[in-house]
Formats: sequence, C-alpha cells, structure tokens
Amino acid sequence: MKTSQHVWPPGTALDTQPHQDLVFAFGDDALMADPASFAQVREAYPGAHLVGCSSCGDVAGEAVHDGSVVLTAVQFENTRVHVACASRLPREDDVALGARLAGKIAPVRDGLPLAHVLMLSDGVHLNGTRLVAGVGAVLPPGVAVTGGLAGDGVQFVHTPVWGEGVLEVPAVVALGFYSEKLRVGWGAVGGWRPFGPDRLVTRAEGNVLYTLDDQPALDLYERYLGPHAEGLPGTGLLFPLSIRKSAEGREIVRSTLGIDREARSLTFAGEVPEGTFARFMRTNNERLTDGATEAAEEAVEGLRSAPVELAILVSCVGRRLVMGPRTEDELEAVASVFGREACIAGFYSHGELAPFGGALQCDLHNQTMTVTVFSER
Repeated sequence: MKTSQHVWPPGTALDTQPHQDLVFAFGDDALMADPASFAQVREAYPGAHLVGCSSCGDVAGEAVHDGSVVLTAVQFENTRVHVACASRLPREDDVALGARLAGKIAPVRDGLPLAHVLMLSDGVHLNGTRLVAGVGAVLPPGVAVTGGLAGDGVQFVHTPVWGEGVLEVPAVVALGFYSEKLRVGWGAVGGWRPFGPDRLVTRAEGNVLYTLDDQPALDLYERYLGPHAEGLPGTGLLFPLSIRKSAEGREIVRSTLGIDREARSLTFAGEVPEGTFARFMRTNNERLTDGATEAAEEAVEGLRSAPVELAILVSCVGRRLVMGPRTEDELEAVASVFGREACIAGFYSHGELAPFGGALQCDLHNQTMTVTVFSER
C-alpha cells in the first residue's frame, strides 16, 4: 500500500496523480458542497474512486485543519475497492435506505471476498441508528462496518457527502474493500463520565427525546447548561447523554443535533428508546486523550501484529469543543500508538460508526474517538 496526503486550500492548483486507486476527501462544508471543488479534485485524480464528506475539522497526521480539504490518496497492492451510493427517496425510512445501500455491495467481486465496509453519511437529516440497522441486515455475516456522520461545525444545517460526485442530500456512501490479504482493525472509546441521577426516558420517538422522568427534556438540558443554554444545540455537545437499557447495561452515548423550543424536545444523532435509562455526562482533556489512546490500541490489536499503513480517525465535534486549542493532543496520542509509517486521515464528526464491545454489529456512537486501521502486509 502506498499513500500520499495533501492539504488543499481552495483556489490552488493540484498536481495530477493518475495512478491512485482511492482518494478520501474530508473538508469544509462549503467547499464539499461545491461541484467545482469536486471537479478539480477529480481532474487531479482521474483514475481513483473519490469519496468523502464535510467535517467539523479535517485530520492530516497529528494536525487538524479548517477551511480546506484534506486529500488522502491510496494505491493498493492486493485490494480492490467498490463505491456504493444512495440518497434517501421520498417517504423512504432510514432502515430501508441502509438496506438499499448494502444491497449494492456484493459479497464477492472480481473473485475477492468483501473484507470491510467504510460508510460516510449525512450528519443532520438521517437517523444513524436506523441507517446502520438497515445496512447490517443485508451485509454478509462477518463483515464489519466503520465510518462516521458528516459534520458542519456546530451549525447542524448542511453536511454534503461525496461518492464519485457530490451526492443529493441526504445521502450516504459505502466503500467496500475486497481482498484476501487486507487486515482491518477498529476501536471506539469515549472518555466521558456520567454524573447526576439516572433518569427514565418516558417519551421518545426515534431520535427525538420529549421527556425524562416525565419532565420536558429541553427544560432539563437548559437547567444543566445554565448560561450555555442559549447556545443549544451546539452547547449540548458539552453534556451528552449516556443511554442504557438497564441500570447495569452497556452504555451508548448520544449528542444533540437539534432542538424544538415549542415542543421542548431534543433531536439526537441516533435512537433514544423509551424505557431506557439516561444520565448526563462530562469529561476533561486527560480523559479524552486517554480514550483516544485506548481506541488506537484496540484497533491495532485487530491487525494481528501487522504494521498500520493507513488509519481513518472519526472523532466527535463535542470532543473538539471540550479540548479547544489542545485538540491535537488526542491526535498525537493516537499517532504514538501507530508508529511513523502510518498515514493518518479523518475528520471531526456529528457521529461515529463502529462495532463495540467485541461484537461485529456496527453501532452509532457519539463523543468517541473511532479508529479504523488498514494493512496489506
């Protein structure tokens, strides 16, 4: 595997590189929405599959960039890739969208088995929980899915996705890796801690939460955020919810995407089922950096001693809001696990996709550092 990386400021030239197999593009939402940006990148990489999405910050090595597009080109030795895209149809639910997308990913292509799927989704208008449920119901057993939901800072308005073109919103792209030699590892860890009492989700519909303990959800959030409440939904990223099916069950973290002041409700990136237990969460820089390190270590274990050649990081925008000018601490922590040979790319997101807790079933996460690593050696 050969990789190269370029931080592309708008309006500057790109050298032509015709022999690449795949290019990841993560960048500013306005640039990613502009067909002219795509056309310029396509001209520079005429032979490559081109996928990507908008972000809340683009990762290149140990640095995070804004106002640009980070392009990461990959030339494989023993792997083929296939791009499947889908935009949601009128009256189509997100489970059906995910199933339709997964139906475009064959279990075998050119005589090679499907080894992994990396998925990038609209980060505002789709329910990530339902989307991955639809994908998982159709993909062959034993094939894992990782990836993330596109971002646009804390605007929560428009999150374009690239899949051989600028896709019609809301859209999702899945990248299938076909190989007998490709090794893939992943890890997803947060670093947040719950506080306050357990609260019962007493009314919710999909990813819209109306009441906790029969109290309006938005009222409780405003109470906890105090002076930060005026900045909702963005400031809600500082206080995500821990969701558990039982008092001792495995937790999934949910972050806010939107609010309805009239209905006193909050919209999250994924499901908040009625009858589950919820607690508010908080963190600090040290816990987030430790979580990023643990995610990288989990991912590396999946390579079975092979070196990391390519790493795709998807970290939540909420983590960036907490860490502020020290955001790159978590990138440096991850890089220290991989070694010097690894090419590191990725983005800050509105949601992260990865299996969790030893299972192969993909979950939607919020507030995690999610790491996917690849090696052909």
